[in-house]
Amino acid sequence: MLHIVFLLSLILSTSHATVQDFCVADLKGAEGPSGFPCKTVAYVTSDDFVYPGLSEPGNTTNIISAAVSPAFVAQFPGVNGLGLSAARLDIAPGGVIPLHTHPGANELLLVSQGHITAGFISSANTVYQKTLKRGELMVFPQGLLHFQVAAGKSKAVAFAIFSSASPGLQILDFALFASNFSTPLITKTTFLDSTLVKKLKAVLGGSG
Repeated sequence: MLHIVFLLSLILSTSHATVQDFCVADLKGAEGPSGFPCKTVAYVTSDDFVYPGLSEPGNTTNIISAAVSPAFVAQFPGVNGLGLSAARLDIAPGGVIPLHTHPGANELLLVSQGHITAGFISSANTVYQKTLKRGELMVFPQGLLHFQVAAGKSKAVAFAIFSSASPGLQILDFALFASNFSTPLITKTTFLDSTLVKKLKAVLGGSG
């Protein structure tokens, strides 16, 4: 009998415990290591858990003939604290998502249209690449340089899922040639010819 009373009292004492089901981002607050502060639950609506931004193709009229449309926490506050986010890749024929890295997340890529040659470089400098067709998946481990290139004569579309609401993004070419990283230092640290470095800076808008 005492055991039954104890169990009943335990159930009653825990039945009113507060469980935080979600933490829709309050984007007016500052982002910290754990994400954004939570939006007051009274102001949360169904729309906070829906993001239509990946339903339309991105504009591929640019230097890389490709577009990345993110659904990170900054665009989709509902993923705050959930450890996942997404993006849409539109790659025109001849287009490329240049070598880049996501410092804060692993990536799972699903091809939904066309063919994409994708790959990554391991820390042992081994290249793992594959030409993917519709319905095929590829994973890119966190922090490793990777790329996606349209394969074939038709447009390619893919969706990426990340293991963080804020995966981060750094594109190698832009870091080198669209920044104020000085030409002498780039030449010294990459062994590239200074004439080529200056040419690439002129194309991508870098200085120094």
